Amino acid sequence: MTAVPVPHRVIDRRQETGDTVTLRLEPVDGALPDFVPGQFAMVHCFGRGEIPVSVSSVQATGGLAHTIRSVGAVSDGLCAARVGDVVGIRGPYGTSWELERARGRDVLVVAGGIGLAPLRPLILSALAEPEAYRRINVLIGARTPDDLIGRKEIESWATAYTGVMVDQPDAEWRGDVGVVTQLLGRAHFDPDDTTAFVCGPEPMIRATARELSHRGVARDRIRVSLERNMRCATGHCGHCQLGPLLVCQAGAVVGWDLAEPLLSVREL
Repeated sequence: MTAVPVPHRVIDRRQETGDTVTLRLEPVDGALPDFVPGQFAMVHCFGRGEIPVSVSSVQATGGLAHTIRSVGAVSDGLCAARVGDVVGIRGPYGTSWELERARGRDVLVVAGGIGLAPLRPLILSALAEPEAYRRINVLIGARTPDDLIGRKEIESWATAYTGVMVDQPDAEWRGDVGVVTQLLGRAHFDPDDTTAFVCGPEPMIRATARELSHRGVARDRIRVSLERNMRCATGHCGHCQLGPLLVCQAGAVVGWDLAEPLLSVREL
């Protein structure tokens, strides 16, 4: 990894939702080490600053990409980037989903909202080697149909089961309505032989992980992403501290056995 942003050119830009875009990038000159699913980069908008963003594609599965929601000055600038523009990348940082631990087992992916983006490279890696896993299930929740990212790509995934649920349907929605945990009863997995991967808003993570635990999935076989207020990626600023953890170094992906007692503390 490097402390200096490495220039990367935007080679493709996809508008995911009204406020979210995916930028596919290639190095202008020297390349960074390969990212693995679950890791993140510090993405630099020149003249504005940088923010941590998980990878939504890695070099091994189609090239480096980041899915970014416009929520502030830096993310606004990044979302406004066009093909040919240059951004800076530092990384890779953080832990991985550890997909290799799921080999020979059922894979269960549960995503909430933009939490699907960090899970996308894991899904693509698993689908590229289906014989390595028993069954692959993908459960996706979103607030509204307009908040779903990658809708066309989702339809192409050859999984044992892929389900999509929205909280607030519009007049054209013909799918399921409710919370994503309601899809667990339709997925095809053996709780005793499953590795689960969960990313989304923290209330959704807590509800999903607790339901999986209740159904018999071992807590250390439930991997969750805790993308909390990360700023420096090096553990110096302390903004991402969660109890004894500095999430940018110990995470953002950790086991539920580690996360549960921390996320159970009110306002921690």
